[in-house]
Amino acid sequence: MTDYFPGIDTIAYEGPTTDNALAFRHYNADELVEGKSMREHLRFAAAYWHCFCNGCADQFGGPTRTMPWEDADPMQTARNKVDANFELCTKLGIEYYCFHDTDVAPEGETLAESFANFDEIAAYLKAKQDETGVKLLWGTANCFSHPRFVHGAGTSCNADAFAYAAAKIAKAIEVTHALGGEGYVFWGGREGYKTLLNTDMGRELDHLAALLKMAVEHKKKIGFTGQFYIEPKPKEPTKHQYDSDAAACFAFLQKYGLENDFKMNIEANHATLAGHDFQHELEFSAINGILGSVDANRGDLMLGWDTDQFPTDIRETTLAMLSILGAGGFTTGGLNFDAHVARESIDPVDLFHAHIGAMDAFARGLKNAAAIRAGGKLDAFKKERYGSWDTGIGAQIEAGQLDMDALKAYMLDKGEVDANASGRVEMLENLLNDYI
Repeated sequence: MTDYFPGIDTIAYEGPTTDNALAFRHYNADELVEGKSMREHLRFAAAYWHCFCNGCADQFGGPTRTMPWEDADPMQTARNKVDANFELCTKLGIEYYCFHDTDVAPEGETLAESFANFDEIAAYLKAKQDETGVKLLWGTANCFSHPRFVHGAGTSCNADAFAYAAAKIAKAIEVTHALGGEGYVFWGGREGYKTLLNTDMGRELDHLAALLKMAVEHKKKIGFTGQFYIEPKPKEPTKHQYDSDAAACFAFLQKYGLENDFKMNIEANHATLAGHDFQHELEFSAINGILGSVDANRGDLMLGWDTDQFPTDIRETTLAMLSILGAGGFTTGGLNFDAHVARESIDPVDLFHAHIGAMDAFARGLKNAAAIRAGGKLDAFKKERYGSWDTGIGAQIEAGQLDMDALKAYMLDKGEVDANASGRVEMLENLLNDYI
């Protein structure tokens, strides 16, 4: 075992009264909640890109973090990052990790050299997986950072850029498959446009659909059985993102006949950038059968960009877990911490503080959500609120037994609607706070 995090032992559960900053207060991996362990419910994953590639540079200054795995030789850095990743996951008890292709291996002078680098590091990743038992939750390809993707990847006006993206995606799917990855994410970092003055929107959407259909065929061709995900993302970096929220993605998938091949990878920070609550995006995906995996982070509502902070809001994690449990829990995917430490948090140990806090926050959210479900008050209130749909005219409407003429006749005879009952918003918010 490497020692990029010296002096840090395996993080243990010590309970809510501990004063040990390097211990779990609420995440007890083997504790049963609704008949499953916390480990099985939450399926935590570390984000390779933020943990080991993001030095926390910003628009006004360079990187600040101490990153002892960095070396003058890019390939040695890549090997060191593998070691650091599995040390972090093992010490935290995190059973999964996620990556982009360029996170784990440097790009070469040619595409062939890039693929060779990727293969070499993938072999090392596989050896470390076998050694530690840590698994790959999902992989993806970075088709947004390099200037070749300035106009997008699947939606680029440059056919060569489209072809290059297809090649990278095919390779990333192959490597994900070879590593036993449980899924693959499509993140359209630049799949959108700035102005319609230079954009053929219909053609771009057709091209994006063609790329995804090629990926589905390639998946079948190589025998990869993992789940495909799309990660909705609004605004940033493109003014008009085609994948702006779960509803936009679902409409796109339905139009092109891809709705059975993809689920959503919902990110909390992307939800708020789209003007939605995190729970809204989860719930929309759940009721449409497309909830797959989650990027667990948070944004800063005082800032207008993707701040990717570690999640610490217990109310938000409780509401999220209410929707996830209500959907039957994760059948694919898990909770990937697509989050980075603050720019001021410069020491390697800060990665542990960040993950411990986030894991505890979701453990509390899980327990709160289970308690709310067991108490039954929220479900009972909703059932009563929609009671008019369970009998009489409501039940007939839901059963498709009435047409507009029948409803017109019904209301002409009745004259007025029954009195509306209060939604009891404040009472229900107080009830939520009682559990938190």
